[in-house]
Amino acid sequence: MRCPFCSHEDSQVKDSRPSEDGAAIRRRRQCEGCGARFTTFERVQLRDLTVLKKDGKREPFDRRKLERSIALACRKRDIAPERLERMVSGIQRQLETQGDDVAVDRIGEAVMAGLKALDHVAYIRFASVYKDFTEPQDFAEIAGSVEGAAVDENNRRLL
Repeated sequence: MRCPFCSHEDSQVKDSRPSEDGAAIRRRRQCEGCGARFTTFERVQLRDLTVLKKDGKREPFDRRKLERSIALACRKRDIAPERLERMVSGIQRQLETQGDDVAVDRIGEAVMAGLKALDHVAYIRFASVYKDFTEPQDFAEIAGSVEGAAVDENNRRLL
């Protein structure tokens, strides 16, 4: 592993442990050149995913892009970072099991399903961008569907 401080090629692993969600290995390393310490994360990747964009272009799947879009929808919401990390890992695993080429729509739908179960406000925020809301009525419709789902869930709990 190349040192991020001095770019020396070799480093020693000082400590390894699973991350909070168990989907990655956290490694503390020490550079053999400058002695600086840094942390790396190692994840299992089942296959290289290619995202098929709406305009027909292809690009490699970027987990960080998925994390940023979910974090933006969840901004200022009281959601533990570990729950977001688990959600991102779950979406990535789900996509990896479906094949090498993934349509951007499948990614968006997976994020919407995850956010709907996690936080209704974040779900509406993401939906407003993903579905390109242009009218206030678009927000009312999606809020109504969330409200209806919440009422149904409360009724099931009472039974």
